[in-house]
Amino acid sequence: MPLPDVLVVGAGIVGAACVREFALAGLRVTICDSGPIGGGATGAGMGHLAVMDDSDAQFALTSYSQQLWRDIAEELPLEAEYMGCGSLLVAADAEEMDEVHRKRRFYEERGIPVEILDARQLADAEPNLRPGLAGALLMRNDAVCYPPCAARYFIERSGAEFIPGAKIVSVDQKGVVLDDGAEIKAGAVVLAAGAAITELFPELPVAPRKGHLVITDRYPGFLNHQLIELGYLKSAHSSASDSVAFNAQPRRTGQVLIGSSRQYGVIDRAVESAMLRNMLRRAVEYMPALEGLSSVRAWTGFRAATPDKLPLIGRGFGLRNVFLATGHEGLGISTSLATARLIADEMLGRESAIPRAPYYPGRKFC
Repeated sequence: MPLPDVLVVGAGIVGAACVREFALAGLRVTICDSGPIGGGATGAGMGHLAVMDDSDAQFALTSYSQQLWRDIAEELPLEAEYMGCGSLLVAADAEEMDEVHRKRRFYEERGIPVEILDARQLADAEPNLRPGLAGALLMRNDAVCYPPCAARYFIERSGAEFIPGAKIVSVDQKGVVLDDGAEIKAGAVVLAAGAAITELFPELPVAPRKGHLVITDRYPGFLNHQLIELGYLKSAHSSASDSVAFNAQPRRTGQVLIGSSRQYGVIDRAVESAMLRNMLRRAVEYMPALEGLSSVRAWTGFRAATPDKLPLIGRGFGLRNVFLATGHEGLGISTSLATARLIADEMLGRESAIPRAPYYPGRKFC
């Protein structure tokens, strides 16, 4: 049996997107993971397909990827729960409305369709929000999906071989070695293992960031858009301390997914009652009616964060046939398709639609 052209390590949404992209290019692909498809950070993500503006490089990657998601939206199965619901960046006061206006200028200059809602329009759009909020920025093209099912679809549709229960202990440009001594050879290796990448390469500037999520029972019509407090855009990308912020997402099932929390330096996967209480208290401050909903599950996950909030995408360790696709933190789902396209471009010697240099794994960090 011929060796695969590419071995992808990590069956989360980033690895699955890479499998899809390589298969589209006509390559033979194998993918392996120590857990199931769509586990890890993918199972602990909100599935928000957003455009972000922390930096020009982040904007380029998220906007490119969002367009790639929009291009395939109609082919996704119902189980992937793709919804083009848009996002509302909610401003609590006049100071945050100033930020809404700044963001509108930023996005409009770059061709992203946005709209400012005043207090009355926001109340009409989301009646369950508390009265007195100042307004919001509507990001019309934002969408949501259910990432584990999207990952499974990409892998199954590609025809790639999936090897579950594969614990990798070493990597070189010929393939990988498993903990039982078995080897998997391939023409190239793509490491899309999220925060677990540091188990193989502890020198990489990647740190796990713990997050909590809660999902409710089914309440159709309770929520219409992805809702994000503007304070989240500050706290979620802070590397200095633990934080919580209001983030709520509608699901096609009628459920409401509630976040969000961020913690550094925590390796225990257990749900922490104090952090969960703080997160839910913040959510109820913005949306008091949430207090009357029943939750069905709370869980945690670890996102792979880098010092400059940009992922590591491209050749790594000076090895021609080893590529990194990690460090996406909370944007792996948003940026998965663009990450896969950039890696395939580099591997196959193609021009890329956006510059690859900002995400180069060997870049300097301040």
